[in-house]
Amino acid sequence: MMHDLVGLRIGLAVTGSHCTFEEIIPLARDLTRRGAALLPIASDEAIGTDTRFGPAGHWRDELETIAGEAIVHTMVDAEPIGPGRMLDAVLIAPCTGNTMAKLACGITDTPVTMAAKAHLRNRRPVILGISTNDALGLNAPNLGFLLAAQEVFFLPFRQDDPQGKPTSCVAEWELAGDAVCAALRGEQLQPMLLGPGE
Repeated sequence: MMHDLVGLRIGLAVTGSHCTFEEIIPLARDLTRRGAALLPIASDEAIGTDTRFGPAGHWRDELETIAGEAIVHTMVDAEPIGPGRMLDAVLIAPCTGNTMAKLACGITDTPVTMAAKAHLRNRRPVILGISTNDALGLNAPNLGFLLAAQEVFFLPFRQDDPQGKPTSCVAEWELAGDAVCAALRGEQLQPMLLGPGE
């Protein structure tokens, strides 16, 4: 078992790609197994909406149980992350196209975007695990901007359904711990763009 994240405090910021939540829970467990202390952060959409993928309360309880901490879910509670230098890294997983667009345009109107902005002021890494139907469509300019942004890194990602949804991309969630480790060294985990079978 790897313990390469021991002593590190990671903000796990969850946005409203509800279809991926079942994969985010094992991701959170893996980060804690590798030694990280997690601060869960979530948008209202993520933790306040019951969907066909499960009731909001279930996902809230899962995250808080794994982290052992209450979810940061207000702008007021997220703002001190920067001045308090509370985190070593922020992992936004899943990062929706909506959140990606806000980050690219400097819009801070959710606890997740506030946490990212507050954390970036310290020149510490933000890692994006994208899950969006329009990464290669209307959101492509935002994706390109963030690929070039300082202190912003990505979980390796792939087209999840090239024929049925040709502009859709999703992160490889199992690589989250490795991507965080690389980002903390100032490196992008490679390969970043995954093909079939990778």
